[in-house]
Amino acid sequence: MRAKLSFKIKYFFLTILLLGCMQLSAQVLNAPVAAPNQTPPPGSSPWDKACASSTFNDYWVNFTWSPPLVNGDNEFILELSDASGSFASPVELARDATKNTNFDFFFQFALPTDTRGEGYRMRVRSTSPAVVGTPSVAYPMYYIDVNSGLTIRQQGNADFGDGTAEVCNGNSITLEVYNLPNANTYQYNWYRSGSPLTEKSESITVSQAGMYNVEIDYGACSGSGNTLSNIIDVTTGASLGIAINPPAKTDLCAGETENLEANINNASLTYTWFKDGAAIPSSNNYIYSVDASVPGFEGDYQVEIFGPGACVERSAAVTITNAGNFTVTRNNPANVVVLPGQNETLSVTTDASSPTFQWYKDGSPVSGATSSSLTVSETDTGSYFARVSLSGGPCSSTSIDSDITTVVTPASFEIVIDYASAYTACANNSIVLDVTTINAIDSGGGVTDVTASLISAFSYQWNKDGSPVSGEISSSISLTDITENGNYEVDGTITTYNATSNALDVQLLVNETLTINSSSLVSCGPSEPITISTTTDLTGQSFDWFRDGVSINSTDVALTATDPGTYQLILDRNGCPLPSNEIVISGLDPSLITLDPSETVVFPEGSSRTVTASGGDSYTWYDSNNNVMSTSSSVNYTDEGSYLLVAMIGNCEVTRPLTVEYLDTFKIPNVITVNGDGINDQWIIPNSYSNKPDVNVIIFNSAGKEVFNEFNYQNNWPETSMTFAKQNMVFFYKIKDSNEVLKQGTITIIR
Repeated sequence: MRAKLSFKIKYFFLTILLLGCMQLSAQVLNAPVAAPNQTPPPGSSPWDKACASSTFNDYWVNFTWSPPLVNGDNEFILELSDASGSFASPVELARDATKNTNFDFFFQFALPTDTRGEGYRMRVRSTSPAVVGTPSVAYPMYYIDVNSGLTIRQQGNADFGDGTAEVCNGNSITLEVYNLPNANTYQYNWYRSGSPLTEKSESITVSQAGMYNVEIDYGACSGSGNTLSNIIDVTTGASLGIAINPPAKTDLCAGETENLEANINNASLTYTWFKDGAAIPSSNNYIYSVDASVPGFEGDYQVEIFGPGACVERSAAVTITNAGNFTVTRNNPANVVVLPGQNETLSVTTDASSPTFQWYKDGSPVSGATSSSLTVSETDTGSYFARVSLSGGPCSSTSIDSDITTVVTPASFEIVIDYASAYTACANNSIVLDVTTINAIDSGGGVTDVTASLISAFSYQWNKDGSPVSGEISSSISLTDITENGNYEVDGTITTYNATSNALDVQLLVNETLTINSSSLVSCGPSEPITISTTTDLTGQSFDWFRDGVSINSTDVALTATDPGTYQLILDRNGCPLPSNEIVISGLDPSLITLDPSETVVFPEGSSRTVTASGGDSYTWYDSNNNVMSTSSSVNYTDEGSYLLVAMIGNCEVTRPLTVEYLDTFKIPNVITVNGDGINDQWIIPNSYSNKPDVNVIIFNSAGKEVFNEFNYQNNWPETSMTFAKQNMVFFYKIKDSNEVLKQGTITIIR
C-alpha cells in the first residue's frame, strides 16, 4: 500500500536544497496607468485628463500584474473611485475574464455620465483569488453633458428679464442658473466684471454693483465646456419707501370691495400685488381692489415696485379679514325617508351670532319656516336647505345656505345582502351574511340610499332554501356548519312595507382535518412498497388519491406506493373537496450517507482512527471477515484492511466500502528523475494528500503558468518525459483543500 521512493541526486544537491526552500509569492496587481487610445489607429501618447462628452467617450489604461496565476474562473475588474479618490463605493468601469494568463494588457472604458472632479483614481481587483490592486494616481475626469451657454436671472423673476437688476440700500438680491435640469448637481465659476468669485453653487447672493455671469466648473476640462452665461448688470440704488396707504376698512362683508393703494403713484414704475406671498396676475396698477364676493378673498396683501430710479422693493403686508365668516351645519342625514303616518325633523346649527333662518323647498322659501328646524311629512317630498343670515352687525346682508336634504316617501324598498368577508364556495369553514344596503324606491323609480337611517328600524327574517330560519331576525346571520349550506335571503318589514333581498348561495367546507400517514418517506423501488393510509373511515365515501397533483384513479382505502412523488388524498364532503396533508416520498439517494473521514482512512501505524457516519436511521459496521464491529454511528479502526458499512434509510439499505491504510511517513519529494528507468520517474506524494477527492494539487512552471491541476491526485505526474525541453527544469507546486494551502514548494526535474 505504501509507495517506495528512490532518488538519484547527483550534481545539483545544493541547488535543489535552495529551490526547495522557495515559496510562491502572492499575486501583485499593479496600479492602472493612463495609456494611448488603442482603438485603430492607436494613439501615440497617453491622456492626462479625461474630458468626455456625448461625441467622445473612449479611454484606455494599461494594467500589469505578477504571478502566481489566478484561477480559471477569475475576472479582472477595473474600478473608479469617487471624486475625492475614495473607493468606499467603487464604480465598475470594465471587466475581463480572458486575460488570466496575460500579465500585461489594456482596459477600455467610458466615463459614467455623472463623473465630475479632479481627484478620481482607478484600481484593478481580481475575483479568484479575491485581491485588490494598488490605486492609480489622481486624474481629472469630467463628463461634459452641458456644452452651450447657460442662462441666469434674478431669483423670483418669471424669465431672465432684460439683463439688469438693482440692489436697494446695500441689501442683496440672488442670481440663479435658469432652466438647467439638475442644476444643483454641478459646480460653477461665478464672475463679477470678469473677476472670479468664491461661490460654487447654482445661485449667488450679491450686494455689489457689477457685471455678473457664470460657467460650469469642469476643472481641468473647463475649456471644453463653452458654458459661459449671459450677463446680468447689477446696479445699486436708493429705496423709495414703498408702502400701502391705510385702507378705510380691513374687515369686509360678502359683496363689499376695498381699494388698496400704494403710497407712490408713478407711471414709470411696474407694480405687482401679492396675496399671501403669491403674485396676483395682471395687477400692474398702484391701486388693487379686494372683492369680498370672491371666495377666499381673506389674506395678507403686499405691493412690489420696480423701474427706472427705483429698486425692487416690496411693502409691508395689510391683512384683510372676512367680517361675515360663520358656518352652517346640517344635522340630519342627506336623505330622509318619511313613512306613511310619520313625520321627520330637518335641522341645522350655526356659530353665527343673532342669526335668522329661512327654509327652502325645491329652491323656493317655505312660508313660516324661520327656525333652525323643520318638520316634514309624507306629503312634503323634495329638496330642502336652510338659509342662515346675520341679523345685525356690519355684515347683516351676509347669508350662508346649508347642505341640501332630499326628503322622499317610498313606493317600495330594496334590500341588498352580501358576504361580510371574502368568500369562496368550498373554501370557507364559516361566513357571515349582512344587510349592506337599503334603498328607498319612489314612484318614479328613483333610488335613495337610506341604509344609515333605517337599517335599525326594519324587522328581519332570514330564510334558507325558501324556509324561515328559526331565531334569525337581525340584519346579519352567522353560518358555521355544513348543515347550514343552502340558498339564503332575508325579508325586511317596516310599517306597511315588505321587501325581500337578493339571494346568496352558501357552501361551507366541513371543519374537519383529513390526515394521511406513510410507512416510509423513502422509496427503495418495487421490492419495498410503501403504504399510505388514513384513520378516517372511507367506507362508502367518494375519494381519490393524487400523486404530484394527478389522480391515480385508485379506490383503495390504503394506497401502495413505489414511486417517488407528492401524495395527497381528497375526500368529497357534501359536494366540497376535503384535501388531506401532503406526504413527500423521495427516491433513495445513497449520497445521503456521508462518512467523516471519507471512504479512505489514513492514520499512523500503531495508532487508531474513528470514522463517523451520518444521514441514516441505523448502521452496521463489518470487518473483512464479515464480522459485525459496531451498530452505532461510529467505529474505531486500528488495522489496515478493507471494511464495509451497511446503513439504513427508512426501509432502504445503502452500503459503503472503506479502505484503511497506514500513513506514509516520507516527505513530499522536491526532485524526480524522469529518465525512464522505472525508478523515481513520477512525483509520488504521501497518501495523506494523494487519492483525496477534496485535495487539489496544482503545478506551475517557472513563468507562473499552470501546467497541472487535479483533485484526487493519482501520483501520475508527469506522464511522459517528452514534455521537458531542458535538461533540468524547476516547477512550483501547491497542495490545498477548500480552506487553506496545505503544502507548497518546488520540484526539480532531472532528465
